[in-house]
Amino acid sequence: MLLRRRGFTVYKKEPAEDLLIPGRRLLDEYYRQMHRYSFRLFLRDVIKHQEHFTLQQVARYATPNVTAEYLRFITMAGLAREREEGYRLVRPVRSFGETLEWYIAELCRREFGAESVWGVKFKRPQIGGDYDVIARLDNSLLYVEVKSSPPKQIYSREIAAFLERVSDLVPEMAVFLMDTELRMKDKIVPMFEEELAKRHGERPEVSRMEKELFQIKGRIYIINAKDSIIRNMEAVISRYFRR
Repeated sequence: MLLRRRGFTVYKKEPAEDLLIPGRRLLDEYYRQMHRYSFRLFLRDVIKHQEHFTLQQVARYATPNVTAEYLRFITMAGLAREREEGYRLVRPVRSFGETLEWYIAELCRREFGAESVWGVKFKRPQIGGDYDVIARLDNSLLYVEVKSSPPKQIYSREIAAFLERVSDLVPEMAVFLMDTELRMKDKIVPMFEEELAKRHGERPEVSRMEKELFQIKGRIYIINAKDSIIRNMEAVISRYFRR
């Protein structure tokens, strides 16, 4: 109803073609593992080498012992199988994007009691692309744009597209979330300032909340995964409701 009041009708949502999650029996444990930045980076490497990978190929971000535990878990969960002195995914997956969107939607639901959907498409041709995560917190609408790429792979057109969707959807809260522990101030924040200046004719203030968390007029937030995504999302939501 919050979407319909804004003139939006969901056309498609939650595509499963590239979703890498286990069955219900291990879903809770998988969700808990997804809290760990090293596990998410591990999954990205697994997808990158999905036809055949060894422990050494996917152990860049965790110790060999921890990576071996990750491999045992995804094998037990039916996501990968052993093959020729290595492993392979049970089915092709193009990217980590859908799985990360699923995780953020689950996080909104489990940690903050929100109704949430991910991978949403609307029949609104003037504004293209997916809305990665949309959640209802009481009577407030939260929109989260989820990026799994590092800052060097983010370009101004992606910032512009995010701001276009925010202007169209008019959520009470909009979050640009990057699954990285790298600094936001060096590249991402200046790109936001430039894009907002194009729209408003002046450079608006993008202020630091704390560490690598930033806000624009108490409505748009820029965050990363440093410390934890849960903790950073909590900081944003708490700030909004305590304004």
